[in-house]
Amino acid sequence: MHIPWRALGAVFVLALAASRSNAAAPEISLWRLNCGEIQMNDASPLSDTGAYAGQSRRLSNGCYLVRHGNDYLLWDAGLPAALLGKPVDAQPISPTLAADLPSQLAKVGVRPDQISRLAISHYHFDHVGQAAAFPKATLLIGAGDWAALQAGKTPFGADKALLAPWLTGGARVDPIEGDRDVFGDGSVVILAMPGHTPGATALLVRLHERGPVILSGDVVHLEAQWAAQAVPTWNSERADSLASMDRLQKLAATLKARLIVQHDPADIDVLARFPLASR
Repeated sequence: MHIPWRALGAVFVLALAASRSNAAAPEISLWRLNCGEIQMNDASPLSDTGAYAGQSRRLSNGCYLVRHGNDYLLWDAGLPAALLGKPVDAQPISPTLAADLPSQLAKVGVRPDQISRLAISHYHFDHVGQAAAFPKATLLIGAGDWAALQAGKTPFGADKALLAPWLTGGARVDPIEGDRDVFGDGSVVILAMPGHTPGATALLVRLHERGPVILSGDVVHLEAQWAAQAVPTWNSERADSLASMDRLQKLAATLKARLIVQHDPADIDVLARFPLASR
């Protein structure tokens, strides 16, 4: 999948969304949830040109709750609950989880069955780990990722069991081609960003008070990767990865949006500290 792709459709979606007035959208709130940490004792996979050879990195792992009027959308579902309390060890990649999603949502008065849409940036286990806690939600997933999950071979980094309600249980799936204006008013837009996986996405949220923010998915894992154009070794397509990096940065500049790198601990405090919400 290469990018000269659905470019026209993407442009039309964003232009239409930008033409709509935020005044017409209901109140938008955005919470950052703690969906774990990942200690990379060997950070070399973060670049296919050796930029991180011999280094280690500690990655954050954010999920995000969006309230749009009376509707709730959850962006990403973090590490599996089986990792709760797991100590960090000396393995090359060592994930851990301090709190599960249902317990965090309860602190802001939200039940799992109130989540109407579960939007995932991509199918890797650290982004869908607790998805099955939300079987009533419609799964919004890039069409390229959904197609890869339907294939016989399990894609790298995926665990199909974590998405069982949608893969085998009959829960509703909405595969997304190109960009998607989720609520039809331009306030929440899923952005096609293939490269890390075939159907990888990012999320634009237009907050009334703070202004627009973009959640990166895994277009990059660290802020430093923008300048270095560091493409991880596990990405599915190098050319698409670089094109998505370029597109996301240009979109952020055009929209004057704050670009949040979900795995970079430096970006944890960009939004209000949980349980407070950004608006």
